[in-house]
Amino acid sequence: MKTLFLDYAATTPVAPEVVTAMNECMGLDGVFANPASRSHRPGWEAEHRVELARQDVAACLKADPREIVWTSGATESNNLALKGAVEARGGARCHLITCATEHKAVLDVMAWLQMQGHDLTVLKPDSNGLVQPSRIEAALRDNTLLVSLMWVNNETGVIQPIDEIARLTRSRGVLLHVDAAQAFGKLEIDLAETPVDLLSVSGHKIYGPKGVGALFVRRQPAVDIVQQIHGGGHERGMRSGTLPTHQLAGLAAAARICCDQLAAEKQSLSEKRGAFLAGLSEVDGWQINGDPVCSVPGIINLAFERIEAETVMSALPELAVSSGSACNSESVAPSHVLLGMGLPPARALSSVRFSLGRYLTLEEAAEAGLKVARVLKTLRG
Repeated sequence: MKTLFLDYAATTPVAPEVVTAMNECMGLDGVFANPASRSHRPGWEAEHRVELARQDVAACLKADPREIVWTSGATESNNLALKGAVEARGGARCHLITCATEHKAVLDVMAWLQMQGHDLTVLKPDSNGLVQPSRIEAALRDNTLLVSLMWVNNETGVIQPIDEIARLTRSRGVLLHVDAAQAFGKLEIDLAETPVDLLSVSGHKIYGPKGVGALFVRRQPAVDIVQQIHGGGHERGMRSGTLPTHQLAGLAAAARICCDQLAAEKQSLSEKRGAFLAGLSEVDGWQINGDPVCSVPGIINLAFERIEAETVMSALPELAVSSGSACNSESVAPSHVLLGMGLPPARALSSVRFSLGRYLTLEEAAEAGLKVARVLKTLRG
């Protein structure tokens, strides 16, 4: 039985072009040396490849390559941004703002910082999952250091108005950190125009390898962060550790493809979304969670009336889907994202995320919608 993969928000397969780029940096004939070994040619070649990758990722963000700090992924980037910015204050007590629908890689860090004595405000979004700039403005205090919001929600696909929020925080002298794991490679991001101060990205959400990512740290005006991993002072003293040349080459290749094909891929995903929902339209009793307009086309979160998500997924073994973030997949509790939007627990427990991607065909998307429709008819007798 063939499994149709509709869990692209959890991770993506590595693109063939990315595999090629990574293979060039492994093995005896590849660019395998330590990029920090500057006493010989193989080391110089590895360093050159790393810096080319830095340029490519920076170009996709309209940023300065010197503003890109390599990490192991968005989770580490979030930790480095939030803890690093707070610790740069030298122990002064500060106020932080985030949203109830953030990824746990932000919420858990914020909770930890609160335990260290800092003040925390967790905003509730509206019922569609959006946080209006006016809500953030009302929450600002004299000692507010930082606001952290994700650009695209990983469970609902909702797009936050980051451009407006960034202008607000900049005008008030407050740092803005953005988790862009689901936005990078899917939205046009121009950090030369949008005054975000810190921004996290991940490789495995854009058809790149797992275990690699980056943190954008703005240079003008300069943002100070304290390193969280010590041991050599790599990455201009912000993140120590031997750089994985092959993974960085893969991340850069994946970023180039996504940025070059941004408009075409968005159109393709929109068509696949339409095909999936057309197949599902054979039945009623379902609703889309999240704003239907301010969202990316590749993430569809559906609530099914009177049927729990686990029941739906068990009846669809040929579809790879999820009931929320992959980081919480072992939990049977309602999604904190949906609860944070104010949805009743029963609706949250009946919700399934279908996330579409590059290698799902239009026909497969339509087939998946029909399969869900047939299962719903069966389960409802």
